[in-house]
Amino acid sequence: MALTPKQQRFVAEYLIDLNATQAAIRAGYSAKTAKQIGQRLLTFVDVKAAIDAAIAKRSKSTEISADAVLQRFWSIATADANEIVEYRRTCCRYCHGRGNRYQRTQGELERDRAAHDVLVRAHQANSKEPHPGTFATMGGDGYDARKPPHPDCSECFGEGEGRTHIKDTRLLSAAAKCLYAGVKQTKEGIEAKLNDQHAALVNVARHLGMFEDVVKIKDGDLPDLTKMAPDELAALLTALRPLFAPPHLGGRGTADGA
Repeated sequence: MALTPKQQRFVAEYLIDLNATQAAIRAGYSAKTAKQIGQRLLTFVDVKAAIDAAIAKRSKSTEISADAVLQRFWSIATADANEIVEYRRTCCRYCHGRGNRYQRTQGELERDRAAHDVLVRAHQANSKEPHPGTFATMGGDGYDARKPPHPDCSECFGEGEGRTHIKDTRLLSAAAKCLYAGVKQTKEGIEAKLNDQHAALVNVARHLGMFEDVVKIKDGDLPDLTKMAPDELAALLTALRPLFAPPHLGGRGTADGA
């Protein structure tokens, strides 16, 4: 049986994003019944054959196989996001300083000492300048922001400081590269963008047939038939008819198998 113009449009729209509900809406079906109609259209033999043929043609022309798509989704779903971005709790400036005092890196300590020496020489050249006093090494040098918090720190109480770290994306594994979707500059800084792992896992499940697309009308979901246009009502009835057809005619039959 040839497809109706609306069914042909549905097939074309479904191939865009494989979303039956949105495809039905874009094909001209009512948004109120698009979910039911879209799912039922996928059960029509002619519609399914047209979709399968189009997918096969597209796969041949692009040399993309279903296995390759499935593997891509699986890589996104199972990639470790920590390969791309981490939230770390690391030491504060006081955690590992001598006497639990403010600690500097070696370079900071050398620069601060040099700046202090300048003040000392200025004071010696002009005694009217305030004396800079003795240079204080405080907690010493050796500060390393990568170290873990010290549990006995009296400043941060072992909590440390929170830091977000984005990895060098050139060094990502193959799976992490699938998950990575670029970076974005925001008011707060650089934000790493990731592909939706949950959506990828759902797509894997659909490819494996773990979900069965069945029309389920719950209390309150049934549309108001009195407010539907004649063509919308006809489309809904066409979509629902296979539910009540005998199994030997391609329907689901009644609850008792009749």
